[in-house]
Amino acid sequence: MDVQEVLKKYEESGNFFKVNGVQSFALDQGKGDPVLCIHGVPASAYLYRKVVPALARHNLRGLAFDLPGLGLADRPEDFDYSWSGLSHFCEEATEALGLRRFHLVVHDIGGPIGLMLAARKPERIQSLTILNTLIDADSFHRPWMMAPFAWPVIDRLWLGSMNRWLLYLLFRYTGVSDFSHIPRQEIYAYVDLLKRDDGGRAFLKIMRGFELTSSVREQCHAAVASKMYPRQIIWGMQDRALKLKKQGKRIMDVTQLGEVTRVKGKHFLQEDNAEIIAQRISRLTQNKK
Repeated sequence: MDVQEVLKKYEESGNFFKVNGVQSFALDQGKGDPVLCIHGVPASAYLYRKVVPALARHNLRGLAFDLPGLGLADRPEDFDYSWSGLSHFCEEATEALGLRRFHLVVHDIGGPIGLMLAARKPERIQSLTILNTLIDADSFHRPWMMAPFAWPVIDRLWLGSMNRWLLYLLFRYTGVSDFSHIPRQEIYAYVDLLKRDDGGRAFLKIMRGFELTSSVREQCHAAVASKMYPRQIIWGMQDRALKLKKQGKRIMDVTQLGEVTRVKGKHFLQEDNAEIIAQRISRLTQNKK
């Protein structure tokens, strides 16, 4: 199966929907309590293509949608690609998808984006699952592979060099632990979904829109510390970008959760651990309030 066949099969597995005129793409499978999975960069709902059906097998409704500017979503020039803008899109998307209350899963910069939503609307959150992410926005330093995106001109050059082969090497370095069950074409698909028709211009706006402020930190802390819903941490222990001993430790401190589910995975732990993640989420949903 070549990359185009991978992408065709992926698109056929989901549906398109609109939020205030902006079209996005969602994976939506299963019945039962909804579990909303929010992705980060340089990914899309594609990252959860194994987790969503695994959640469905556990009698849950698994959902993941593309943030504007990524995946199969629209890439409007005038959209607010800041974390706040993307967080408000997520809130409106939940309403468009008919999600009154839902279990929330966050990862990468989908952490701050989703946690700001949880801080605004804690009554809508049934449980919170935290995958490799960050909460201390005002002291966050981008890992080396993302640092070039903070600089004009350099960001375009770095993006231009990010072809299928380079991204494959980055995935081997810090993305995926076990390549024995992931065809190379499925990794290449990440590049095609990242660049698509605009060559990645919207992605660059997202990378420039990081809100590394104390306000975002306070919202993230409020969301993960909330006792209004059960919470858990699942961490890919081989992640070279976001590490348990640094970003994970801060989340443990603020949540006051002494237990972390440690899995053999790198930054994109969803690729290696879909069933484990779904099992843990299913278990947590049984503790919902």
